[in-house]
Amino acid sequence: MIIWEYVVLLVIIGLITYAKKALDLLGSIFMIIMGVIIIFAAGVNWLFLIFLFLILGVGFTRYKNDYKKEIGVYEGTRTLKNVVSNGIVAFVMAAFGNYAGFIGSIATATADTMASEVGVVTTPRLITNFKRVPPGTDGGISVVGTIAGILGAGLIGLAAYMLGVYPDLAKTLTIALVAGSVGCFVDSILGAMLEIKGYLNNEHVNLLATLTGALLGNVMVWMLW
Repeated sequence: MIIWEYVVLLVIIGLITYAKKALDLLGSIFMIIMGVIIIFAAGVNWLFLIFLFLILGVGFTRYKNDYKKEIGVYEGTRTLKNVVSNGIVAFVMAAFGNYAGFIGSIATATADTMASEVGVVTTPRLITNFKRVPPGTDGGISVVGTIAGILGAGLIGLAAYMLGVYPDLAKTLTIALVAGSVGCFVDSILGAMLEIKGYLNNEHVNLLATLTGALLGNVMVWMLW
């Protein structure tokens, strides 16, 4: 399959995400634009890693969706702001061929999404004082959600190795697990300290968390290898 056929495939996937109401129109269009640039700048395999994040995000958003709707925490269709806040750091890393930042940012976004979507169906505790808070509270964490987040980061690391984003399994998994988990906790800390008080919104927190994951991935490469 030549590269333009992957572009056509990307457009088809964008149309499907819009038709299935996983993303709104602007979110789908922006996803396609970012994807096309990644295909030509970094390669199709890097794009497939983002697809894995998207698939996991859509799948776990629908996890116990009836209960989430009942308690008012179901997100449903994600918007352009969600795409930008979760994906712009990974996009920039891919455009410059920065594998560590790319893996770290996607691992963070995946860990945060899975931790939130799984953990929200339990009674969480605020990360800053561990007091019980209602599901959906900014900065709330749970054991089940944390485990789901770590597993999500690990899946990104394994997939990054299998897709050839980086050829060393141990290093790729380490970057994904450490950067993804730390980035996810940073998301929760920012949520508990700043978002809950209205100083930041969800998109700001997601952006800062994925940036943390990308920076940590690069620091690990620089300091350890």
